[in-house]
Amino acid sequence: MPKPAGGAISEMAKKSNKRYGAWIIVGVLLVGLAGFGTGGLNGTVRDIGTVGDKDISVASYQRALNQQIRSISAQLGQQISFQQAQAFGIDQVALNQVVLLGTLDNEAAKLGISIGDERVFEQLQAIPSFQSASGFNRETYRLALQQSGQSAAEFEDGLREETARTLLQGAVVGGIPLPDAYADTLIQYASETRSITWATVGADALTAPVPGPTEADIQAYYDANPDQFTAPETRDITYAWLTPDMIIDDMVVSDTAVAQLYEERIAEFVQPERRLVERLVYLDESRAAAALARLEAGEVTFEDLVAERGLAMTDVDLGDVDRDELGAAADGVFGAAPGDVVGPFNSTFGPALFRMNAVLAAQETTLDEVAADLRDELAAEAARDYINDNANPIIDLIAGGATMANLADRTDMELGTIAWTEDMSEGIAAYDAFRREAATVAEGAFPEIFDLSDGGLFALTLDGITPPTLRPLDDVRDAVADAWQAEARQEAIMTRAQEIADGILPLTDFTTLDLAPMTEDALTRRSFVEGTPPDFNTQLFEMRVGEVRVMDAENRALIVRLDGTAAPVLTDPSVIAQRDALAENASAGIAQDIFDAYATRLQQQTDININQATINAVNAQFQ
Repeated sequence: MPKPAGGAISEMAKKSNKRYGAWIIVGVLLVGLAGFGTGGLNGTVRDIGTVGDKDISVASYQRALNQQIRSISAQLGQQISFQQAQAFGIDQVALNQVVLLGTLDNEAAKLGISIGDERVFEQLQAIPSFQSASGFNRETYRLALQQSGQSAAEFEDGLREETARTLLQGAVVGGIPLPDAYADTLIQYASETRSITWATVGADALTAPVPGPTEADIQAYYDANPDQFTAPETRDITYAWLTPDMIIDDMVVSDTAVAQLYEERIAEFVQPERRLVERLVYLDESRAAAALARLEAGEVTFEDLVAERGLAMTDVDLGDVDRDELGAAADGVFGAAPGDVVGPFNSTFGPALFRMNAVLAAQETTLDEVAADLRDELAAEAARDYINDNANPIIDLIAGGATMANLADRTDMELGTIAWTEDMSEGIAAYDAFRREAATVAEGAFPEIFDLSDGGLFALTLDGITPPTLRPLDDVRDAVADAWQAEARQEAIMTRAQEIADGILPLTDFTTLDLAPMTEDALTRRSFVEGTPPDFNTQLFEMRVGEVRVMDAENRALIVRLDGTAAPVLTDPSVIAQRDALAENASAGIAQDIFDAYATRLQQQTDININQATINAVNAQFQ
C-alpha cells in the first residue's frame, strides 16, 4: 500500500516493550560523565593529563580524535562509528599524537624557543580561512574560532607552539647532507638498460600431442595440490535488509512534485539554439582587426593565428555556447556560417576574434517525455528518506532484543540467509558494506544497523562457520584432470622451447627457427613489456649479454636473448632529475628517522601522566 512520509515502521516498533536495555546503557553513560560537564567536557575537568610542565587539554584530544576519524572515514569512503574507530586503534593513535606534541612543546619551552606576537599575526594573516576580499578579516577570524569552539588566545597559543615545534625540529634535523653516494648507486641500478630479442612458443610448436592423465596421475595431482580443490571458509549468515528498490513502488509522488522538479531543472530540458565556438583574444582592438585582415587576405589560417599567440587549440575552445554567454559577439557569431571568423568583438578578456564551427539546434524535452524518469527519481529519493526516517525505530527494536526474523515481521525489512564466501558478489553480497561486515562479524555478537551505498540498511548475525574443506575427489575429478592436462602441456611447451633455445647464438636470426621475433630497446627495471610474466624484469637483469633464457608465461613459453646493456647517461636531464629526487627522498627519510629517535628519547626522559578515567569519559561522548 502507498506509504506516507514516515511512521509505518515507528508504529510497528511501538508494539515492542523491550527497550529497557537501551535506557540502562544511557543511564550508565550519564553516571559515567557526572562531574565532567557537558559540551565537550568543559566543566570541572579540562585536561586529560600532563607532559612535563605542559597540560594536555581535553579539547586537543577531542580534536585529534575527530581528525583521525574523519581521515579514516575519507579513506574508506564512508563514515565509521566510534566502535569501528576503536577497533582500528584510532583512539590510541590520537592519544599518542597529543602526547608527542605535548612532549615537543615541553622541550621547546625548556629550551626557551618561542615566537613573538608579530610573527603570530603574520601567520594569522596567511591563513585562507580568515581572509576576505580585502585581506585578513577579524570578524571572519572571530566567527571561525566561535564555530570551532576555541578562543583567540587558545588558537594563537596553538600557532605559537606549532611554530616553536617547527623550529625545534629544524634544529634537530637541519644540516643533514644529501646522501650523494647512495643516490648515485641507486640511479645506476634503476636507470641501466637492456636490449633484447624475444619470441613466444605455444602449444602449436609441439611435435606430438600431450597424452591425457591416468587415474594414478589424477590421484597424484589431487594429493599434491589440495589448495586448488579446497572450498573456502563459508560463513552462514542470517540478515534483514531494506533498500529503496524494495519499497519504491509504494512511494506516492504527486504530479505537482514532478512538475516542480521539471521547472527546477528546466535548463537541462529546454536548451536554446547554440553554437560551437572558438575565441582568440588580443590585447587591443587594432591588433585583433589586423589579424582578421591577414586572415581574410589568405595570408594565415585561424590555426596560424592561435599558434602565433603561443596557444593550443584547446586554449581557445569555448565549446557550445548560447547568445547570453557570447555577450557583444552574439549577433556576429549567430549570423556567421560554419567556419566563418568574425570580429573583433569585446569579451570578458578583451577584443577577440570568434570562429563559429557548427550550429546546434534548439532542443526541448517536454514534461510528458521525462515525467516517468523524474517520477522515478523522486520516488527513489522518497524511499531513501523513508528508510532514513525509520532507522531509529529499527535500532530500538534491536536494542530490545529483536532477532532478524523479528525485524522482518515488524518492519519493511526482508529476511534472508546466505552461505557467504569472499568470492560472492550477487544480491546483498554485491554491497561493499555487507561484505566487510560479513567477513568480520562474530558468533553471538550484538547486531547493529549498517548503511548500504544506495541508501538502504541491513543488520546481520552469524549462525556458524564452516572452515575451508577439501572437496572429495569424485566431486572435482574433471577439474583435477583439466589442471593436470594444463600442467603437462605447459611442461611440454617449456621442453620444446628449451630445445629451440639451445640452437640460438648471439647472431642467430630467430626467423630461421620459425619464430616471430620482437625486439625491445632501453628496457629498465621499471619497464613493462606486455605478454611477459611478472618476474620478467628480474630474470632479464640477471642475464649476461648473449645469454638465451626460456621463461614460463603460464600457457606459453618465452625465448629471450639479451643483446646488449647500457649504463645510464648521467648528463641526461631526466636522469639528473631522478637522481636528485632519490637524494632528496633519502635525505628526508634519514631526517625523519633522526627526529623520531629524538622524540622517542624525549618521551622516555619526560614525566608523562595520563588520566585514563578522563580519557574514558571523552571516548564515551563519541559512542
